[in-house]
Amino acid sequence: MRVKAEIMDEKTIDRALIRIAHEIVERNKGIEDVVLVGIKTRGVPLAKRIARYISRIEGKEPPVGSLDITLYRDDLTTDLEQPVVKKKDIGVDVANKIVVLVDDVIYTGRTVRAAMDAIIDLGRPKAIQLAELVDRGHRELPIRPDYVGKNVPTSRSEIIQVMLEEVDGVNKVVITEK
Repeated sequence: MRVKAEIMDEKTIDRALIRIAHEIVERNKGIEDVVLVGIKTRGVPLAKRIARYISRIEGKEPPVGSLDITLYRDDLTTDLEQPVVKKKDIGVDVANKIVVLVDDVIYTGRTVRAAMDAIIDLGRPKAIQLAELVDRGHRELPIRPDYVGKNVPTSRSEIIQVMLEEVDGVNKVVITEK
C-alpha cells in the first residue's frame, strides 16, 4: 500500500479531540451521567484522551470503558470453527447513563451497529452518542456520528489509517491506496 497523504498530525489530532471534549460537555450540560466507551483497538486510547481533556474542562474525569465488538460483527467469516469469546465486562456501568462510543474511523457503520448491540446487552443506557476521529463516508447503515474530528471524503479504494502513540508509537492519520 502506498501512502497518498497525511491528513492529520499530532497537533491536529489533539485539537480535534479537545474540540470533541468541549462538544460532549456542552451537549450534555456537563458530564454527570456521561461514560466514554472506546471501541477496541484505537477507540480506547482516544476515549482516554477525550476523558483527560474533559477533566481539564470540568475538573472531573468521566468513567472510561473498553469494548471488544468482535462477536457482534455481522461480517465475521464462517471459516472460524469456534470464535473466541471476549469478556463482557467493559469496566463501566452503562445503565441509565449517556454512553459516548468512541472510535477512530467510521466507514460503513457496521462497527458502530455492533457496538450498540453490545452496549444494549450490558444494560439500558439513557442515550448512546458517537464520537469519531475521522468520518470517511460510504455509510451502509443509517448511522451518523454526533462528534467528528475530521470529515474526509474518500474513494472505496482508499484506506484511512489512524496511528496512535499508545498502539503504533506515532500520532498521525494517513490515506493509503490499495
